[in-house]
Amino acid sequence: MALEQKLNLRLSQRLVMTPSLQQAIKLLQLSRLELSETLTEEILENPMLDVDGPIDENEGGDKDRVSEPEVGSDDRSLAVEADPAVVSEVVEDQPKDDPTDAYEQIDVEAFFSDYLADSRPEGPSMAGRDPEIGNSLENTLSESPGLYEHLEWQIHMMDCPIDLLPVCEFLLGNLDEDGFLRASDDEIIQGTGATPVQLANTLSIIQSLDPAGVGTRSLQPCFLIQLDRLQGEIEDDDCDGGELLALARVLTEDHWDDLLHQRWSSIAGVFECTVPELKPVLEIINRLETRPGRRFQQSRNAFIEPDVTLKKVNGDYVITLNDDGMPKLRLNHRYSRMLEGSTLDPKVSAYLKERMRSAMWLMKSIDQRQRTIYKVANSIVSFQKGFLDDGIEYLKPMVLRQVAEDIGMHESTISRVVSNKYMDTPRGLFPMKFFFHSGVDSARGGAVSSLVVKEKIKKMIEAEDENKPLSDSKIMKMLQREGIRLARRTVAKYREEMKIASSDKRKNLF
Repeated sequence: MALEQKLNLRLSQRLVMTPSLQQAIKLLQLSRLELSETLTEEILENPMLDVDGPIDENEGGDKDRVSEPEVGSDDRSLAVEADPAVVSEVVEDQPKDDPTDAYEQIDVEAFFSDYLADSRPEGPSMAGRDPEIGNSLENTLSESPGLYEHLEWQIHMMDCPIDLLPVCEFLLGNLDEDGFLRASDDEIIQGTGATPVQLANTLSIIQSLDPAGVGTRSLQPCFLIQLDRLQGEIEDDDCDGGELLALARVLTEDHWDDLLHQRWSSIAGVFECTVPELKPVLEIINRLETRPGRRFQQSRNAFIEPDVTLKKVNGDYVITLNDDGMPKLRLNHRYSRMLEGSTLDPKVSAYLKERMRSAMWLMKSIDQRQRTIYKVANSIVSFQKGFLDDGIEYLKPMVLRQVAEDIGMHESTISRVVSNKYMDTPRGLFPMKFFFHSGVDSARGGAVSSLVVKEKIKKMIEAEDENKPLSDSKIMKMLQREGIRLARRTVAKYREEMKIASSDKRKNLF
């Protein structure tokens, strides 16, 4: 068979992820805060981008004339981060003013009055402080100490042996946010080089600190330390309180397994009493802290700005995109006029044209992002109008594919749109993903939203008799009578997702 060379022409289609397309996809899934930060970075990097605002009067003159700014001008469009070689070439082409005349126009005393030795500041500055003003409350903001700082402060305030300080700090670093020790003895000895005796002494020091129960590895020793601390605080004439605490300690130390599994009859037989007579002892145990470090956990409120605002006007829902605080981009007029000129250096012209294309594509991507969000929000409103009008019971099951088919886009695009986006509705503020969930088959035809089923289960449990709580099987039968086909394991799954205990743990024995 002879070898020969041939030239074939083949036509095929393929999707190429260009940098511009990657940028558009990235912008689509950003939240408002992330988008604002991205635009700010682009404005600083691209000299062709500027923030929409009042145009400088100097920009409205002769298009062929490009003048240098006056000294002290704060025109931000000239603060360009570009290639130094390109900028130097642009500067060399501009007419240079006499530096002597420019310096004479500066009022040196006004500019540097705060830094001159014989000057006195007229207002508050870093050079001095008015003693009559004092410290403002806003300038003395402080943050409450965390668990680590609180324990470290106690260790340094007490008479702790010097050789145990490194071991104490090592143990503090291995406490979780709840105050439990998550390092084994072998890991502590290997990490600090301490002896078993030093480790035991260090653990005693840590467990003697406030809050009570900190530094333990499980719940049982945590309860025992708290009970011992309460026993030490009891007054001598309070005999009943001391007896109850002693019984609670015996119950916690010797019958921990029965206490965890709520074997009240077995415990009552050991103490030779009835189950109702155990109530005072169990109330003491119920008041113990299961997470010693809870009060030192610094929870910060999350402030959410909605991306879409929904208002009902004359029976119809009006969708408004929230662009408050977002920088409004425009092309820099000064550099746009430079491109129109014919005397521009080829290298500078090529650089500015590249920046121009990048700026135009960014503005187009942002506009496309806003249009896509509006289409998705409008589709959600059309599908979930019953929920918006009448509440959670009328929420319909919905998947990404339904919205994708409605607006003619791919499911992955819809997923990026609803990611990290929030919608402010007359029913409250919801993440856009809230409206997408599975459905449960109904005997009446169609499907019922899983959120609606969870709400029904929650209401059933709230209305139950505390002495005879509803089991998962009983709830399943009640839902089936309403036409909702649901298995018992699904009821248990929904109950656990709502953090509701099982029927045996909800039962009130007293």
